[in-house]
Formats: sequence, structure tokens, C-alpha cells
Amino acid sequence: QVQLVESGGGLVQPGGSLRLSCAASGIIFSIYNMGWYRQAPGKQRELVARITRGKTTNYADSVKGRFAISRDNAKNTVYLQMNSLKPEDTAVYYCNAQNAITTALTYWGRGTQVTVSS
Repeated sequence: QVQLVESGGGLVQPGGSLRLSCAASGIIFSIYNMGWYRQAPGKQRELVARITRGKTTNYADSVKGRFAISRDNAKNTVYLQMNSLKPEDTAVYYCNAQNAITTALTYWGRGTQVTVSS
């Protein structure tokens, strides 16, 4: 059974930092491209950051220079370091795993809430 479990969300003031973690089980983590998506109320889910199995990264323009995605294949975990947080970063953040070989094999976590507010 595949599980992606996010943690690290919470309430933070503008300008603050959070680090999200996503622990994966039930998959061969090293062959999956991993991503973080977010969905704010009334908006569509959007890609925030992605890291391939080869550790190539890409980011949404809105988070470039502030967020950093990384992965630890030994721990089957992907991270999202979020700095200089803004109120518009408020959303539910979801972890995504996509098999790099069979791309139809895609899994989602249940999400973790991030709220940026003073």
C-alpha cells in the first residue's frame, strides 16, 4: 500500500519559515519524481516545486528564490524548505509522487495546511 504522509505545516507570521516533509512508503522512492503542490481556497491546485529522480529541480515563479525542494532517498523523504513566507502562500500543500518510468503511476498525500498570517 502506497502512503505519502506530509508533516511540518502550521501557522507562521509573514517573513517566517517552515519546512515540510513527505515520507513515502510502498514505492521504490528512488525511481519517482517528487513534487509539492498547493491549493488555496477557491483556487486550482498548482505546482510549487518538483525534483526528479536525478535531483533536477524546478519551481513556480511565485516561489523562486524563497522555496527549496530536496530529497533524501535513504529516508524515502522529500522536503520543502519555505522561507520569506507571504500571506499568499497560505494553502494546503500536497506531496506528489510520479513514477519516472510509468508516469501513470501517480500518488498523492492528504495534504498539510500552511497558514501565513500575523
